[in-house]
Amino acid sequence: MNALKFLTAKGGNGSGSGQARSWLTPLNLHWAGVGLLLLVNVYLLVQMGLLWHAASGTSADAMAQQRIELKTAELAAQPLRGLDAKLARATEEADSFYAKRLPASYSEVAGELGTLTKGHSVRLTRVGYSQNPMLLGSKGELTEVRMDASLSGDYRPLVQFINSLERDKIFFVISSVTFTGQESGAVNLRLGLRTYLREAAAQDVPVAGPEAPSGPAATTQAALAGGSGR
Repeated sequence: MNALKFLTAKGGNGSGSGQARSWLTPLNLHWAGVGLLLLVNVYLLVQMGLLWHAASGTSADAMAQQRIELKTAELAAQPLRGLDAKLARATEEADSFYAKRLPASYSEVAGELGTLTKGHSVRLTRVGYSQNPMLLGSKGELTEVRMDASLSGDYRPLVQFINSLERDKIFFVISSVTFTGQESGAVNLRLGLRTYLREAAAQDVPVAGPEAPSGPAATTQAALAGGSGR
């Protein structure tokens, strides 16, 4: 009886080992390898999909950024379009302004001041001049002329004289206006003016005041005296 059980148990153990060996056949191992490769491929495909999605999002952002930069560059370049024509037109306008509005000599400035004061019945008692060269070395060299003028007259004619200066054919810039008081019904006015001579070379500055100068300054002072009706 014991011998029969031992043989039966031995026979059962042999059957299990046989089944294990039956699974480890070349065909089964081949299919196991195929399955493992499929799992690896699926994993790689998933990873590639994730990377492609991330790359697509990055490319879209990069394209949007490039469009913004291109639009910004176009807007920045827009004022520069036709710059040559704008510069030529600006040069022509500047040359026209120089020729029409800027005087060429002190006598022209003094004569115009005299004409304006006489036209408004205003007395020009004194003008002091100083000059300062500007834009040296360029085609548009100028001489800035600063004037310190003393005038007297009724209030209304003086105001009209100031308005005429601002609209005059010669370019005058009023830098200061000071009423200094009133004597015998006449208002005293001190006026700061600027204009620019087209010729940049230094000229003889006219003498300030009623003194009788000589040389080029005498011509300018005479124009002032004749124009102001003194």
